[in-house]
Amino acid sequence: MTSLTLEVACSLIGWIALYASFCHLNARRGYEWSCRLVTLLHGILIVCLTAYIGFIEGPWPFTSPGSENTPLQVQAMVLSLGYFIFDMCWCIYFQTEGGVMLAHHTFSILGILLALWLGESGPEVSAVLFGSEITNPLLQARWFLRKTGRYDSLAGDVVDLLFVLLFAGVRIGVGACMLGCELASPRPRLVIKVGGVAMYVLSWIFMVDIGRFAYRKSSAKYRRWRASRSGAAGADTNGHAGKVD
Repeated sequence: MTSLTLEVACSLIGWIALYASFCHLNARRGYEWSCRLVTLLHGILIVCLTAYIGFIEGPWPFTSPGSENTPLQVQAMVLSLGYFIFDMCWCIYFQTEGGVMLAHHTFSILGILLALWLGESGPEVSAVLFGSEITNPLLQARWFLRKTGRYDSLAGDVVDLLFVLLFAGVRIGVGACMLGCELASPRPRLVIKVGGVAMYVLSWIFMVDIGRFAYRKSSAKYRRWRASRSGAAGADTNGHAGKVD
């Protein structure tokens, strides 16, 4: 356990050092810009790592929940634990996030700590990390597009569409299957199952907000499209020269 504590401390120090480096390199951009870069890097890194764990190394989380942690699963959890501690402290200090996001970070930290302490449930925790972070690069891309004035473009629409589809498909759809396997299996401990339910409930809270956003954006685009069609039709009618005999 002492070794794990040291590894988590090194992970935390590494993320802080990366953040400090980004702050130095992007001094004119502000602190949130640098924090978002750290978040983007963590998302890409952990998605690649957990995808390798789930799809190549194994064991398959849908059939082996509650299994003993593998060394690579431990490394992925340590890497993410250090990041979540850093980001949680950053969000609390700068007061940038609401209660739902802070609850998500809290449950993530507790879930990873439990899996590391128990030495089991690495497959499903890695799967949850994959599902939670797969939409993260798109979320950060959306923020960077906004900050650079490029959000109201085709790129912004594509990012939003992919984000909504991935969130609904992976975190809600695949997440429901993962939770069902977790609850049906006798191997995972009760506390891990409760944590899985809590994370899935949080996903649905996020999904409701995302659904509202998607409805507002699509409605606004439809209204603009109708207005442009009406304007174009009016221009054609007003500008048409009648036939002169």
